[in-house]
Amino acid sequence: MMGTIIKRPEIKGDIVHVASDPHGNILVIDDRKHRILSFDSVFEQSKILRASPNVPVHEYNRAMLLPIAFASPGRVTVLGLGGGVLAHGLFTLLPDSIIDVYELRRKVAEIAKDWFALPESERLRVHIADARLAVDQLPEASTDMILTDLYSADRMSPAQSQRQFIKACSRALSSTGWLVLNYHRMPEPDGNLLRELKRQFPLLLVFKSRTNNWVIYGRKQDFDPWSIDKSRLNALEERLPIGWRKLIKKLSRLVPAVTPSEP
Repeated sequence: MMGTIIKRPEIKGDIVHVASDPHGNILVIDDRKHRILSFDSVFEQSKILRASPNVPVHEYNRAMLLPIAFASPGRVTVLGLGGGVLAHGLFTLLPDSIIDVYELRRKVAEIAKDWFALPESERLRVHIADARLAVDQLPEASTDMILTDLYSADRMSPAQSQRQFIKACSRALSSTGWLVLNYHRMPEPDGNLLRELKRQFPLLLVFKSRTNNWVIYGRKQDFDPWSIDKSRLNALEERLPIGWRKLIKKLSRLVPAVTPSEP
C-alpha cells in the first residue's frame, strides 16, 4: 500500500516530524529560531521560540492572553490545542490555576507534548474531545475564562461564528468570566454573531493583529480596561515577555451591536 505523499508547505524550515490521522497530515517544522506546527498547508497553526517554548510568537496568540492583565482566573478552558501555545502561556502566567484543554485530534496532543514542550501537570489537563460538543457539556458558571482558537488546515471552524456556540460559552462562564475568540476576519457589524456577543457580554473589546486576525473579547461584567495598574503589566512581562504594554495599546472597545430597543 502506497504511503501518503507529503506536500511541501510554503513554510521556511526543515520538516523534522510527520504524523497523520483521519483528519490529515501534521507537520513539525524547524527553522533556526522557531518550531512550527502545520496541518500540511501554508498556514502556521502554532509557532514557538525553540529556546523559550512557553513564549508564543504570533501576535494574535499573544493578544489572546491579554485578559490575564485584568484578571487571575482560577479555572481556564482552552478550545483547540494546536502546539499548545496558549495552554503553555497560561500555565506560565497562572501558577495557581486549573487549565482544561479540549482537542479533537489525539495526534496533535501527542505532538504538543513531544515536540512543543507542553508541560505535563495535574493542573494542565488535555481532553481528547470535540470542543464544540464539550462546551455544551460544561456545567453552568464552571469556568472563568474560555479561549477558543478552532482551525483546520485551511479555515476557521464554523462553530466559532454560530450564535449557539456563543450562548454555550456564555452559560459556562462565571459571573465575571471572559470569552476570547480568534477570527480570521472581522464579523459583520450588523450580523447575528456580533448581535449575540453584545447580548451576552456587556463589555466587548477587539484587537487587530498584524496578520489581520481579529481577537474579540467578551466579559460578563463591564469595567474600564484602561485603568490598569502599570506594575501588573511589568510583573506579567517578567513572567512572560510578550510586550504587554504594546499589546494593551492596540485594544479598542467594540461599538455596541445591539441597541437598547432591540429584543
